[in-house]
Amino acid sequence: MSVALLAWAVLLAQLLLLAAMGCAVVRLLLGPRAQDRVLALDTLNVNAAMLLLVFGIRTGSSHYFEAALLITLLGFVAMVALAKFLMRGEVIE
Repeated sequence: MSVALLAWAVLLAQLLLLAAMGCAVVRLLLGPRAQDRVLALDTLNVNAAMLLLVFGIRTGSSHYFEAALLITLLGFVAMVALAKFLMRGEVIE
């Protein structure tokens, strides 16, 4: 029973993460301000990393975990650069 429960929980997590990504895409496209769009992009980044982690749990492959780590690191750097650009109008001083 625990294996079936885990399979259903992973499937439910994947579906809910896809729904969260859909909501983030809607906010990304319809956001009234640039700050809303940046926040939606950050949310999309985190949800994509979580989806990769859930895929890694489902398949048992460590490649998904490495890809999720890479996506989160690059996403963090991109969000810092975007936030700096929105605050000052330039990325490199």
